Amino acid sequence: MIAKTAAGGGPSLDAEVLAFSSSLEKDRVLLREDLLGSLAHLTMLGRQRIIPLEAARAIHRALVELWHAAEAGTWRPAEGEEDVHMAVEAELTRRLGTEAGHLHTGRSRNDQVALDLRLHVREQLVEALETVSGLVEALVARAEADADVLLPGYTHRQRAQPISAGYWWCAAAAMFARDLDALAFAHRQVDASPLGVGALAGTSLPTDRDIPRTLLGFSRLTLNGLDTVGDRDFALDFTYAVARCLLHAGRLATDIIDFSSSEFRFLQLGDAIACGSSLMPQKRNPDVFELVRAKGAAGVGNLLSLLTLVKGLPLGYNRDLQEDRGPLLSAGPLLLGVVRALRVALPHVSFDAAVTLRALESDYTQATDIAEALVRSGVPFRTAYQLVGTLVKQAQGLGIPLGVVPADVAAAVDARLVPALEQTRDVRTSVPSRESVGGTGPRAVAQQVATLRARAVEGRALAHSTPRLAHLFQVLQEVTW
Repeated sequence: MIAKTAAGGGPSLDAEVLAFSSSLEKDRVLLREDLLGSLAHLTMLGRQRIIPLEAARAIHRALVELWHAAEAGTWRPAEGEEDVHMAVEAELTRRLGTEAGHLHTGRSRNDQVALDLRLHVREQLVEALETVSGLVEALVARAEADADVLLPGYTHRQRAQPISAGYWWCAAAAMFARDLDALAFAHRQVDASPLGVGALAGTSLPTDRDIPRTLLGFSRLTLNGLDTVGDRDFALDFTYAVARCLLHAGRLATDIIDFSSSEFRFLQLGDAIACGSSLMPQKRNPDVFELVRAKGAAGVGNLLSLLTLVKGLPLGYNRDLQEDRGPLLSAGPLLLGVVRALRVALPHVSFDAAVTLRALESDYTQATDIAEALVRSGVPFRTAYQLVGTLVKQAQGLGIPLGVVPADVAAAVDARLVPALEQTRDVRTSVPSRESVGGTGPRAVAQQVATLRARAVEGRALAHSTPRLAHLFQVLQEVTW
């Protein structure tokens, strides 16, 4: 059986080859981007008088009609084409006849798909910047609300030093603030218009690449056509930022999963998010956080898929690049789904301040505070470290926490330990004393909160300054020649 594509003309394509090579099912999502790119390219062709103005106006009307029909759900690209670009051209040809053929003047599917993907990534970046900024703001709000809750901080999953829950929330927010930086970098990389480089070498026609660049809201043009059509670095940058953010979400989720377990009991999960067991009536499972953690696998898989895809490709366009659709087009929705799930779930997570304080008081987490008290009295730190280490072993041998070690036990190790121990017996004095920049002290945390809020504002500002697809269409449907 031989298939015939409506847009391509020329020799027919075997049906199985067409089915194997078609990306239409995946890149239907690029329809709006494709229509916008065509409207911008058409505007340039008309203004440069490369095609007849009457043809330009007719094609413009048809493209606007297709946009509205697609938005209303009354038209979708038909089956039987290789991709969304040829499906749009086939529909224009059906409506306008041979006059539709003017649209592809000075353009290749190579620069066309590069444009569509850049527009798509840019749109997804707006959503990602908005959503991750909102998550950072939500986390710092929790930091302020839980500023007085004390809990053990961990290294190697062993109790290390006292911290505040506000500090813990800020640590999570700091990860996502770095993700805003990564998303902003991806935004800078995608902000270049590829349209007009053709298949790889430009055109002899009097085109002006700046016209569609301006209409589509790009700040600059890509530099070299041969590089442009084979470039997917912007896709790598985007999927990397997404993967990293998902990994950070998984790290936060792991702390919540652990802290809500019966072994810790630091956190309580509200009824709205605690899932049950089909067999065990007592269970309150952190399913949403386990799924948040699991989604990182798909994010890393998308990145690795794209990295592997472009490995060893020669310069210029190669059909291999069509396989970027799956990982690239799924990255944005994956990120938004995870971050929105966190936004819904986190208000239903609460610390048990009494349990977390007991965990501190029953352990040895103020050991470093005792050593630093010795340092303030003139003892070299390494000596102080050794003395406190000996004191901890004495306390462990007695089966008591540091806070209740008798003064005579401390004096038997070294008399200098007695005043240092008295200064630090109450574990609640540890956190307020740690006001170094980046520390867990209240003023240090307040500074972190302010910085993180400012980073979120910057992320939102970048999102708000980026032209959206719907706005671009409003401009392009009103163009004049």
